[in-house]
Amino acid sequence: MDKLRTAMDFCIRHQTVLGYSIVSLLTAAMEQIFSSAVFKCPCNSWNTLYGSAFLIVPAFILFLLGYMVNTKIWRLLTGSCPTEKLCSCSCSPSGTCISYSRVMLPVTVRALVAPLTWIAVALLTATFYECAASGSSLIKNLTCKDKGEGCYKLLDRIPCDKTLLEKEKLSVEFPSLQAQSQLIGWFLLAFIATVALILTCVNHCYSPVSYLQLKFWKIYTEKEHELFETKAKEHAAMLAEINTKCFFEATSPTPFHTPSNEDWRKISFLHAFSSQEQYYSMIHKYVNTDRGNSVRFGRGDQNLAVLGCVDEADTVEAGF
Repeated sequence: MDKLRTAMDFCIRHQTVLGYSIVSLLTAAMEQIFSSAVFKCPCNSWNTLYGSAFLIVPAFILFLLGYMVNTKIWRLLTGSCPTEKLCSCSCSPSGTCISYSRVMLPVTVRALVAPLTWIAVALLTATFYECAASGSSLIKNLTCKDKGEGCYKLLDRIPCDKTLLEKEKLSVEFPSLQAQSQLIGWFLLAFIATVALILTCVNHCYSPVSYLQLKFWKIYTEKEHELFETKAKEHAAMLAEINTKCFFEATSPTPFHTPSNEDWRKISFLHAFSSQEQYYSMIHKYVNTDRGNSVRFGRGDQNLAVLGCVDEADTVEAGF
């Protein structure tokens, strides 16, 4: 039991890194399945389009899915353009555009993990790239220089029959496609690692709080989110039980308090940390500002440092 608890604690402490690792491994496994079981290079004039589609389209779909599964996107958009205010649904001078852009930047970085993994693994295996490059006019002009028109058609068929390389004496030029693909893949991985390190350094550098306070912030938001989920289920179950009982027994409901629409709206704002008032979440701020009725509730909401604009479930995850 102690070992299980230790393992669970480790997973909780490193859930972000483990999450990214699992996503990357699943993406790599999916790429291997596609390249071996699904991908069949047509070996004709469609090579470039077919190979490029397998290299780029799945990455684009994974990028869109990365946005769809991120709760911060839906928290930002839900209720932002109600029907009664549809005509005014636009960027306001109070900084809404800046707020949206600073939220979207870390969301976009997270959404890029899976598609970049797909492209990097695909380039290292070189299957998609070889098919796409074999139909490229640039590659054909370089490889088939002074070799006649038949060489162009031959290159289209090479991904399906590698023995043609030896038969037609193109083994010196053509194998470089695999090397090109793998080199691009390694450079892409190096670029990703460099950008990830730079972004982590920038996040730490512009943190509105110290390192240990940042750790406390993360612990607090995790516990608050866990307790909120538990309490919300209990509250919803009690309300459902009261209403159902009244329906079947034809009785009047007993008074039961539940948060108003305005209360829900106030705690659903994206939280911006203020060094003058150390509230670690919108719920924390709500309960300490007279249920959000104090002027202090709106103070500092536009103080969006790099790590400031966070919500309770996703507080500065990477590296902390």
